[in-house]
Amino acid sequence: MSSKLQKVAYKPVGLALGLGAGAIAGFVFKEIWKLASGDDDAPNATDEDRGWGEILAAAALQGAIFAAVRALVDRGGAVGVRRFTGEWPD
Repeated sequence: MSSKLQKVAYKPVGLALGLGAGAIAGFVFKEIWKLASGDDDAPNATDEDRGWGEILAAAALQGAIFAAVRALVDRGGAVGVRRFTGEWPD
């Protein structure tokens, strides 16, 4: 498969994987936040009743979870493409 065709063919796969990763990461973050804080809802940056520490901790945790899940899904997708096509996607 040509490199250009492979990139075009992988775009919808990558997009679907990204959407799925976002949904999974959101669920994982909510569950971890419930366990860590005992609160059902994570704070928003504009939540006046929450302190800076809680807001920054939630943001850092959320960012770390999203990045890790995205990396796992992207890597898994690339491995799947290699198994299917015999070539690593660019």
